[in-house]
Amino acid sequence: MPDLVRVEPIALLPTPAGCAVFLGDGNKSIVFYIDLAIGASINSALAGETPPRPLTHDLYLLTLQAFGAQVSRAVIVAMEQEIYYARLILDAQNEIMERKIVELDARPSDCIAVAVRAGAPLFVVRELWESLDDMSSVLQDMRDKGMDLGNG
Repeated sequence: MPDLVRVEPIALLPTPAGCAVFLGDGNKSIVFYIDLAIGASINSALAGETPPRPLTHDLYLLTLQAFGAQVSRAVIVAMEQEIYYARLILDAQNEIMERKIVELDARPSDCIAVAVRAGAPLFVVRELWESLDDMSSVLQDMRDKGMDLGNG
């Protein structure tokens, strides 16, 4: 397993084109942009809100659990041409099969939405993390302008 940096969603801020997601490790933060609906889904999960009916990420998690699988972790593994790539790691075991680790290609936004609901940790590959600029000052500027939608 590559060297990983554990991160948490620290802010979700609305933008004209969607939502800015800030992830941080306590010393540095990075940002990427996602669809506003997924940002709202992440924010509601972080706030501990339970929708009256399962949303898509809730349904996915319920399906995993029904088959004896749980979310082990989510890892942001790469960035190419300003697009981030992530992997969702599942640990599955039920009465029919032996323990199996499954690694799925997924959008970082979906990984965050599912991991937050499952209480699973979120990581960034250290080499990628170290190559990215610290966006903490940008986050603070946005917060100073009252743009905060939510915090992790």
